Amino acid sequence: MKLTKATAKTADQLRNKEDTMKKKLYFGSNFKMYKNIHATEEYLQAITAATKDIDREKVQFFFIPSYTSLESAGKSSVRDSFMLGAQNMCWEDEGQFTGEISPLMLKELGLDLVMVGHSERRHGFGESDYTENKKAKKALDSGFTTLLCVGETAQEKEFGVSAEVLRTQLKIGLHGVAKDQIRKVWIAYEPVWSIGIGGTPAPVDYAEEMHKVIKDCLEEMFGKEGRDILALYGGSVNPDNSNALIVQPDIDGLFTTRTAFQVEAFAKLIRDAIAACEIL
Repeated sequence: MKLTKATAKTADQLRNKEDTMKKKLYFGSNFKMYKNIHATEEYLQAITAATKDIDREKVQFFFIPSYTSLESAGKSSVRDSFMLGAQNMCWEDEGQFTGEISPLMLKELGLDLVMVGHSERRHGFGESDYTENKKAKKALDSGFTTLLCVGETAQEKEFGVSAEVLRTQLKIGLHGVAKDQIRKVWIAYEPVWSIGIGGTPAPVDYAEEMHKVIKDCLEEMFGKEGRDILALYGGSVNPDNSNALIVQPDIDGLFTTRTAFQVEAFAKLIRDAIAACEIL
């Protein structure tokens, strides 16, 4: 039987649907400079209660509070329900780095994850791809799951170099990472023009296109295993676009701040996304 282009396209869509139904989903939030110690604990208790019926074998939650809240969050009675991460980390264990926090200090707190390269660090504090590379390698060497954030600015998008920007951030950010470390690498694609107050949600097709760029680059760097590196989408995620985003074949999870702060709305978003993927 000769396959037509339409038949081949349908077959690809079916394979993508099967892959989507099988994949574990990831949902998380960066608290940025919001929520004090009490508010963080209150939130963790509330979101855990609101999602207690969701199978943690099929869905992974992760939360990244402020430094001052990490110790109490690590001792929370619901700690086993989520991965806990830090918003930043120095590339040295100790030394004359005023205002920084070291991997040894974070390990004392029993953290699972470290985020590096958030656009607010890159554009607000002048961190470069080379800085993120040092941090990423140190975080991996220290045993943390390492969430590397990448994303283009509105101007870079306008100039048509989004793919080149992402490939550069990935190739420099993960330079020198050993193949046996990639199981602990996560990528968060957060277009700078789409995050924060006033951000514009990325069209779903565009988000998937950029995630494919990311997966293709990771495969180029690490072989076929590179495609298994998690790629999360963050950027004005909301109930109107979350289902369409999560079913994309190259999007493994959703990373949000403002939407996640509304506990009941976030819990509903998660359930709706799970239903869209038909994994429960």
